[in-house]
Amino acid sequence: MRHSLPLAPQFYVTAPQTCPYLEGKRERKLFTALQGEHAEKLNDSLSKQGFRRSQNVLYRPSCSDCAACLSARIRVADFAPSKSQRRALRANEGLVREARSPWATEEQYALFRSYLDSRHADGGMADMDVFEFAAMIEETPVRSRVIEYRDSAADNELMAVCLTDVLDDGLSMVYSFFRPDLPKRSLGSYVILDHIEIAREAGLPYVYLGYWVPGSAKMGYKAKFSALEVFLGGKWQVLKNPAVYESEAHPLSIDPIAEQVARLTLPDTRPVSG
Repeated sequence: MRHSLPLAPQFYVTAPQTCPYLEGKRERKLFTALQGEHAEKLNDSLSKQGFRRSQNVLYRPSCSDCAACLSARIRVADFAPSKSQRRALRANEGLVREARSPWATEEQYALFRSYLDSRHADGGMADMDVFEFAAMIEETPVRSRVIEYRDSAADNELMAVCLTDVLDDGLSMVYSFFRPDLPKRSLGSYVILDHIEIAREAGLPYVYLGYWVPGSAKMGYKAKFSALEVFLGGKWQVLKNPAVYESEAHPLSIDPIAEQVARLTLPDTRPVSG
C-alpha cells in the first residue's frame, strides 16, 4: 500500500509482524526512503516528528490497535544526572571517546555479536551477519558518526560503540552496543550520558533516544533520564510518571495512514530562484 503527497516523498506501510516489545501485539511501520540531495533535510524534519533512521529508510510505528511506542528525546540544557548515573560516569572515567566515519570493523562486529548473544538472542537482529552489520553502519545518506569508547587502562580495549546521526537540532542515537558482561559499569547508560555531553559541547539542544515503550522491560531504562520528552499527539511533551501511560489503544482511536501522512510537515526542497 502506498500513500503520497504531491511533490513529496512516498510513504509505505509494512505488513504486520510480531511486536518485539510487547507480548501478543503486532507491529506495523510507516516508512519512506531516505535518498537524494535532500536526505539530510528529510531526516531532520521527520526525526522531529517521531521517525527513526535505519540505513536509507525513515520509519515510525503505526500499529492498527496499539500506540505504545513513543519517540523519546532528552533536553540537554535541563538534564541533571541521577545518583546512579553519576556512579556510571565515575565507573567509566577511564574510557576514551573517538568519533569515526561510519565504517564497520571486525572488532566492532565481534563486540556487536557478544552484545546480541547476551542481551537480544531472540530479537530481530540475532541472525545479523558481518555483511548486514556493515550495511547497518555504512549505508547512510546523512551525516553519521561511529563513536567508539575504549578503555585506556585495558590495552585500549573496545568497550562500547554507538552509531550516531548528527541532526540540525541534536544527536540521534541510531544504535548502540557494549560489553554485556560488566553490568556494574552501566555502559549503556554511560554512552547516553556521554552523548548528552557531546551535544552540550556542540550547542545542540536534544539527544534522540529512539522509542520508549511503557510496559517493555527492554525500554524501561530510558524513562530514568531526566528532562525526557516523548512525541505524543503530534507534539513533544514532557514525560510524566511512566505509570500513567497506557500501552493499549482502541482501534478507532488510531488515525488512518493517509491522515497520518497528510499531517506530516515536510522540508521545502524547491530550488531557490536566482
